[in-house]
Amino acid sequence: MTDVTREFLQQLPKAELHIHLEGTLEPDLKLKLAQKNHINIGQNTIEEVKKSYQFDDLASFLAVYYPALAVLQTEQDFYDLAYAYLLKAKDNHVRHVELFFDPQAHTSRGISFETVINGFYRATQDAKSFGVDAQLIMCFLRDFSKESARQTLLEAKKHRDKILGIGLDSDEHHNPPMKFATHFENAVSQGYHITMHCDIDQVDSIDHIKQALEVIGVERLDHGTNIVENPDLVDFVNQKQIGMTTCPKSNSFVSADMKGKEITDLLAKGIEVSVNSDDPAYFGGYISENYWALAEAYDLSVDQVVQIAKNSFNSSWISDQQKRNYVQEIDDFVANYDFEKATDLVK
Repeated sequence: MTDVTREFLQQLPKAELHIHLEGTLEPDLKLKLAQKNHINIGQNTIEEVKKSYQFDDLASFLAVYYPALAVLQTEQDFYDLAYAYLLKAKDNHVRHVELFFDPQAHTSRGISFETVINGFYRATQDAKSFGVDAQLIMCFLRDFSKESARQTLLEAKKHRDKILGIGLDSDEHHNPPMKFATHFENAVSQGYHITMHCDIDQVDSIDHIKQALEVIGVERLDHGTNIVENPDLVDFVNQKQIGMTTCPKSNSFVSADMKGKEITDLLAKGIEVSVNSDDPAYFGGYISENYWALAEAYDLSVDQVVQIAKNSFNSSWISDQQKRNYVQEIDDFVANYDFEKATDLVK
């Protein structure tokens, strides 16, 4: 038994670096937007929407995920989606968040880039009023064409001040990182930070991780826990201080052990591993629930979860001074937390 509790994990100051705004579409908001926009989604109650969130691998998840986005039509819809998540971030004591969004999932169905970015960005600005610093990461959908990615990066130029970085997500099979190497090179030349998904247990996982790290030169790696199969790459990530964003609850839909051993082994090696919620409306838990799932299953100590929280800030794209400030905030929180009154101890 350790002194880690649900309350401690929720109140622990943290950053979230792997969260898809479209993946925060809760059943109640989906139904509300469908009714407002007169869209027939084939479900009439929240329970029916919940039952539709059924999948067991990446492909079946995406088959549920993308059609649900049809309910997002107006700038206010995108604002409402982001703002609802940001309120949950506040409740989970997320102090800084770097939010993924997928413009191609919307422009491909006739929604303008401006509608998407302006709704999301306005919500990030309003979140400052309740203490959440939020930035946006625009992702390319890897199962779309290279030309679509080029056009998306071009559209983003008019909104450069609203976008912190560029990422890569969606179906990885037959869509390796090198498919988009030129676009990431262009993104770096335009001053963006870069990251990309290397999902767990995919075909050619290690080769894709090598491409992302050694050729494209990402600053962070999203998922990527298959890296443990190649100790040389683990050393590379350690030497370069490249952060890794892990998502235990979404991992559990693919791997029975949520890749917990890999996460804790990487943590023990000094890798800047963080814990995040990925697509929480679909995987059943926001960031604190992800911390709890890992802590409970792997009997994590206070020191381990505190290090994960510190990693989340240290591998974020904020200034060194901001990182020091947030790490000090964590230290102050731990020093003042009353462990003697702790309940719900991890067993």
